[in-house]
Amino acid sequence: MSNQDYYVPHGTYWPIIGSIGISTLFVGFANLMHDVSWGGPVMGLGGTIVIFMLFGWFGTVVKESVGGIYNKQVDRSFRWGMSWFIFSEVMFFAAFFGALFYARVISVPWLGGAGNNLFTPELWEGFKAAWPLISTPGAIGQNGTEFSVGFELVDAWGLPALNTALLLSSGVTITYAHHALRNGHRNALIAWMVATIALGVLFLGFQITEYGHAYHEGLKLTSGIYGSTFYLLTGFHGFHVTVGAIMLTVILYRIQKGHFSSENHFAFEGVAWYWHFVDVVWLGLFIFVYWI
Repeated sequence: MSNQDYYVPHGTYWPIIGSIGISTLFVGFANLMHDVSWGGPVMGLGGTIVIFMLFGWFGTVVKESVGGIYNKQVDRSFRWGMSWFIFSEVMFFAAFFGALFYARVISVPWLGGAGNNLFTPELWEGFKAAWPLISTPGAIGQNGTEFSVGFELVDAWGLPALNTALLLSSGVTITYAHHALRNGHRNALIAWMVATIALGVLFLGFQITEYGHAYHEGLKLTSGIYGSTFYLLTGFHGFHVTVGAIMLTVILYRIQKGHFSSENHFAFEGVAWYWHFVDVVWLGLFIFVYWI
């Protein structure tokens, strides 16, 4: 296919299958949350349809790419698409970081009487604007618990620091893998990719261990604004690391199948962009959730 031709994808049924799968997944999930007996099986069916769609759709794209159908115009469209996807992910996490900032810098001090809020001490006697805040205003007066407890369940320089080192190291290894791919060093490429995936899996293992310790010490999703922001931010990041590790594994499989060349390997580059994005988000989490 020449670089002057504009590639128009052929008709496909994968978007329809994906829509059916996602709709079924969320219908099942919503009913599962309401303790409906058939919610779980329907959710599982929807998830199975989505996985089937992903394998089929991406498999079609891979076959077309390996078959030489795509040209530079298609490559540019893929790059723009991945760029906008990562930008949407940046905005996704920006919303959660914004919620953390609002709660910690504006909302909690205001509840403690800061600014023009003169009535808070009268409404909630005994409330102290301290961080972390693990009890909601409704808890006071009901069981005598305090609003704020000055504690540090997760030591920033323990598992979080170790996980930071692991993710930053994985950013280095995938960069070396990219250089190996561009220079045609296949064995080094595979070795660096395996190292990147292993570091990602280690990160997830330590994250699960950290959750176990935090939950045992009393930090739950229902533990006030601190508990909810902690688990939402770190949980969604862990989900993205999981997705990234799966993507890296697929790329490793494609490398072993010989799908990439030193000039044509955007699938690898797209996953590398995503992985670096995950690294940067974790740095923000380490600084603003664990450290400061």
